[in-house]
Amino acid sequence: MKYLNKVFVLTLCFLLVSCAAPDVEHYQGTSPEFNFKQFFSGKLKAYGVVQDYKGELTRKLVVDMNASWEGNKGTIEEDFVYDDGETQRRVWHITLNDDNTLTGTASDVLGIAQGKSSGSVFHWTYSLVLEVDDSEIEVDFDDWMYLVTQSRLINRTAIDKFGVEVGEVTLVIEKVE
Repeated sequence: MKYLNKVFVLTLCFLLVSCAAPDVEHYQGTSPEFNFKQFFSGKLKAYGVVQDYKGELTRKLVVDMNASWEGNKGTIEEDFVYDDGETQRRVWHITLNDDNTLTGTASDVLGIAQGKSSGSVFHWTYSLVLEVDDSEIEVDFDDWMYLVTQSRLINRTAIDKFGVEVGEVTLVIEKVE
C-alpha cells in the first residue's frame, strides 16, 4: 500500500509539473534582446489568425499600430480589420518599470495587464471583454511575444475561459519603415 501511495504522489507531481507554463525568466540571455519601448515605437503592422479550441481557423486579421512615448509612459493605438469586415480599436496606456516589467490598461481590458521581458521574449497576461454573437464574455489572455529580429516578432496568445483554452491568436508584428 505504501508503494502505491508513493507512485500516486509521484504521478501527481509529474502531471502538475508537466502542465506548468514556462516562466519568462527561462529566456534570459537569448537574443536579440527584447526592448519593449524600442520595438513598440512608431508605426507597426500585424498580420494574424484566430483559431478556436480545436485549432480551426475562425478569422484572419490585419492590425495597424502607432506607438508613442513620453518617458516611461506609452500609448499604443491598435486598429483591427478582420476578414469579415469588422473593425475594432484598442488604445493601450503602458507604463514601463525599471525592472523590465510593465503595466497596461485599455478600455476593454479588465483591471491591469501585467508583463515582463527577459532575453528575446516578452510575456503578459490580462483579462478582456470579448463580444461574441451579440453578447459579452470575459476571457483571460496569456500573451507571449518572441522577438525574431529587431523589426519583427511573433505573438502567440492563448485565450482562456475558466482556465480552459478556448482559442488562440497568432500574429506577426513588423515595424513599418
